[in-house]
Amino acid sequence: MLNLPNYYLSKNLYQGTRTLVYRGQRNWDKKPVIIKVLRNLHPSFNELVQFRNQYMIARNLEHPAIVKPLALERYGNGYALIMPDSGAYALSDYWPKSEPSLTNFLHIAIQLAEVLHYLIQQRIIHKDIKPSNILIDPETKEVQLIDFSISTLLPKEQQQLISPNVLEGTLAYISPEQTGRMNRGIDYRTDFYSLGVTFFELLTGKLPFESSDPMELVHCHIAKTPPNPDSQLPTPLVDLV
Repeated sequence: MLNLPNYYLSKNLYQGTRTLVYRGQRNWDKKPVIIKVLRNLHPSFNELVQFRNQYMIARNLEHPAIVKPLALERYGNGYALIMPDSGAYALSDYWPKSEPSLTNFLHIAIQLAEVLHYLIQQRIIHKDIKPSNILIDPETKEVQLIDFSISTLLPKEQQQLISPNVLEGTLAYISPEQTGRMNRGIDYRTDFYSLGVTFFELLTGKLPFESSDPMELVHCHIAKTPPNPDSQLPTPLVDLV
């Protein structure tokens, strides 16, 4: 278990390829917190920049659907990001185990559309919208957006052509512009594309494009039309997704 001065860690919540997430509390006031650290004990300069980026961007945002970090602490050769613990769950974990309904979906969808509109006003592109970066309170169904590590404050940027294995974002949700294979800059529409993929997954239980081959996924996002969602869904909802 991670040893971080001034904090008590009680549970490991997530072990990813790049980060570790713990639940705990701040010692001096017993405030429940979530602590996120880099898994790599010797992170690269780019990893450190991205990790610090999520703190620098999110700390200046004032919106109920965005988790505002409490602190960025030094830890080993990197940082520990301290966030308030509201007891919420990742939407990717909660939704499949819940009893999904159109009412709950629309409640979630409206909140997410509103928070993306807020980010547009702040000239921020999140660039990694997906269910695991969305928290949901199981009681109120209120949602919050997390992980601004690859976000940008610029209203528009140009993605360079690089290997799909090292692209920023998550390939299953990435927009065509983020692949670097289109003559088009990245702007706020990239987040709405990823939100559309998220909506598709919530409504159908599967992704619009699935493949273990990164290049095939990139090709699908650029050149293929997503399959139609379940015909039992209301037509306006199918058109939206």
